[in-house]
Amino acid sequence: MRIVHFFVICALVFAAAHVYHIKMESTVRMERVMRLRADIRAERDAIASLRAEWARLETPGRLQGLAAKHLGLRPIESQQYDRLKNLPERPPSFAKPDVTDPIGAMLDVIDQQEVITGSVPKPEDDD
Repeated sequence: MRIVHFFVICALVFAAAHVYHIKMESTVRMERVMRLRADIRAERDAIASLRAEWARLETPGRLQGLAAKHLGLRPIESQQYDRLKNLPERPPSFAKPDVTDPIGAMLDVIDQQEVITGSVPKPEDDD
């Protein structure tokens, strides 16, 4: 009979230890969940504050003030428009009508003309 009591007491101690282990594990997991929820809340607050800052930065009144301060733009006047007949002539077409690759033909013509842009000095011929 004493052996049965010993096994029952051992089983109760083992069950109590197991229940305590489960309780501690659930407490640790609950603390982790609470930490994650706090982190999520902090991130949402940060996103909300950034959205509010963005909305403040893109308000039309603020942008209008910055444009007036830094760009020095003036309103368009009706005298600024000109008639179509006063437009300059269209530049000559570099592509020949019978060429199948008009862009390649334009590049060939431009290469033959030796266009100097001014950003690079003209190469000297040492012939």
